[in-house]
Amino acid sequence: MLMRNAAARAALLVLAAFSAASARADDVVRLGNLKFAHYGAVSYMKELAPKFGLKIDERIFAKGADIYPAMAVDQIDISASGADGAVAARGNGVKLYVVAGFADGGVRILRRPELDAVKTLKDVKGLKVASVRGGTQDLMLLAELDKHGMTWGERPGKDVQLIYFNNYADLNQALAQKYVDVICQSEPQSTQAISAGYAVEVVKPYDTPIGRPVRPLVMTEKMYNERPEVAARVLKLFVAATKAFIDDPALAEKYVRETVFKGQLTAQDFRDGMANAKYTYDVPAGHMQITTDTMMKYGLGKMVNPPKSDAEWVKTDLLDKAKAELVSR
Repeated sequence: MLMRNAAARAALLVLAAFSAASARADDVVRLGNLKFAHYGAVSYMKELAPKFGLKIDERIFAKGADIYPAMAVDQIDISASGADGAVAARGNGVKLYVVAGFADGGVRILRRPELDAVKTLKDVKGLKVASVRGGTQDLMLLAELDKHGMTWGERPGKDVQLIYFNNYADLNQALAQKYVDVICQSEPQSTQAISAGYAVEVVKPYDTPIGRPVRPLVMTEKMYNERPEVAARVLKLFVAATKAFIDDPALAEKYVRETVFKGQLTAQDFRDGMANAKYTYDVPAGHMQITTDTMMKYGLGKMVNPPKSDAEWVKTDLLDKAKAELVSR
C-alpha cells in the first residue's frame, strides 16, 4: 500500500512538472518597428511567434532613429530600421549587431506636379527639398545631390535648401500644401502621394554607391550573447515570417493593408509601393560599410566611433542556420 501511494505521488509530481513546463510562458522579445509597407514581414513575426515559443511585443516608432535610445537602455531587443540608423547607433556606443536584412528599396524622390521643368534631380537646383532627418531617405537624398554636384544647406544660399520634418506623414502634407517643392519619401507614403495627385516621381535614388538601400534587422549584443537559444529562435521566426510573405503575396497584401495600416492603404497603393521594394533575408556583403562611409562623408550620425568594418558587427550566422533549415527545404 505504501509503495502504491509513493508511486502515485511520484506520478503526480511528474505530471505536475510536465504541466508546468507546458504552461510556461513564451519568451518575450521586444521589437521596435516602423509603419511602412516593406516592414510588414517583421510585423508578421508576432503572428507566428507562438510556434517558436516566443511572444513578440511590438512597439511602433515614428522613425528609425527613435528606436535606438530605447535599445541603449534595454527596452528593445530587436529592431527594424534603415541601415543609417543602425550605423549611427553602433557608432555612438549602442551595443547591437546586424543579424539579417528584411527589405530593400522603398525610396522615391517626388516633386509637385506643376514643376514640369524638374525632369531629373539636377533640375531641383534652387528649390526647397524635404526629408525626415536621420532616415534612409535623408542619406539617399544627399547621395543623389552629391552625385549631381550640388550643394545643400538648411539656410538659403546653397544650390538646394533642405527642410527637415519629424515624420513621414508631414512630408506628404508639406508637398500637398506647396510648402516644399520636392521630397524624398518612403513607401507606401510616396505611392499614396502619387495616387492622390499631388506628387510626381523624379527618380528612384538607387544609382549612387549605396545602390538599393537595405533595411537591417538589428539585435542587441545582450540578446545575442546572453540568450543565444532565444536569439536563434528569433532568426528562425524572422525567416519563417519573411518566407510566408515572399511565397504568398496575397497574404502579405492582406496583412499589411488590414493589420498594419488598418484599412487605410488601398490594394493598388500596396502593389505600387511594393513594386519599389521587396522582402528579403540578407544584407549584401559590404553594404553596411558603404553606408557608414557615405554617412561619414556627409557628416551624418555624429558618430563618436564609427564601425570600422562589417566583420565588427554584422553577424549572420544565426540567419544562415535558419535559412538552411527553413528555406532550402
